[in-house]
Amino acid sequence: MFEKLKQFDFDGKIVVLPDFFLDRIIKINSKDELFRMIDGKTTTGGGSIRGVNSFDIKGGNAVNVAYCLAKMGLSVTLFTIADNIGTSMLHTVFSKFGEGIDLQIKNGKHGSTTSFEFYDNEESNANVMISDVGDNRNFGPEMISLQSDLDIINSAKSIVLTNWGSNLKGTDLANYLFTNSPSAFHFLDPADIETRKEEFRDTLKKLNHTIDALSINENECTSLLKACNLDSQLSLDLHQIDNVKLAVKSLSSEFGLKIDLHARIGAAWSNGKDVIFVNSFYTVPKKLTGSGDCWDAADLVGYLAGLDATERLLFSNAYASLYIGKSEFEPPTINEAVEFVQDNF
Repeated sequence: MFEKLKQFDFDGKIVVLPDFFLDRIIKINSKDELFRMIDGKTTTGGGSIRGVNSFDIKGGNAVNVAYCLAKMGLSVTLFTIADNIGTSMLHTVFSKFGEGIDLQIKNGKHGSTTSFEFYDNEESNANVMISDVGDNRNFGPEMISLQSDLDIINSAKSIVLTNWGSNLKGTDLANYLFTNSPSAFHFLDPADIETRKEEFRDTLKKLNHTIDALSINENECTSLLKACNLDSQLSLDLHQIDNVKLAVKSLSSEFGLKIDLHARIGAAWSNGKDVIFVNSFYTVPKKLTGSGDCWDAADLVGYLAGLDATERLLFSNAYASLYIGKSEFEPPTINEAVEFVQDNF
């Protein structure tokens, strides 16, 4: 694994799309503390709650995945949507990658998210995001219908489609993308699908033959199990390894496609017959936002580098762990992740 990654030199372009958000991160010790502060202000007619740690960062699954891939040295085209302020921010953020990144920004309203990160204790760290998805809600095929867009899509070595859950035209977009890139590796991460889980179930059954890898987290896994009426047969407690393995294998068999599941305790892969699980690295999280996007980027690199499933999950876990273990919102390089595995595995 180490030699494959150290010698990895990908020749080709990866297309990532479509969502971009401006994220405001607010760190709170606990949910109870937040509610007490709000209640204290509302009972006196309002006012300012000061002394709360908050900051603004780039966001959106597509933007984060594209950034991680560029940081790992891959050539990326990002299709997304933003207004003038958002466009300026994207150009500034990605400028360090030079010709390694091609920003294809459509004019419109990008999303905005306020993310509350709660640090009650190590077992119950959680982030709750309140979002205005903007024009990410309607990013359909018409947004990338120019001949120049199609040329980029058709020549891509991989297509990464994220945040289907926020995009009402996500199914049409997926079908359009995957149909127009028949030789590319098709990677799909739907993000939160709970309110549209039956629709996403039907989408997977329709497009399963065009998807090379479906990446989901434990919440999305639970939503799919419910949508497929498998929750009565399987445990939804994904804090147990056997339950994780059985869940991902059952879903893979149900849809006839390969699934990668990243959960708090580890990651699993299945093709419906075989199933592999790799434990997470123990890390005290310094942040709770963006780890899934890091995991996806590393997972895709693992596929493109020819890693086997165990190696790929190990590398992806290491990459995400290294990211959440640092305070700054900067993903690692491939070599940094490899060194992390060598030191901790």
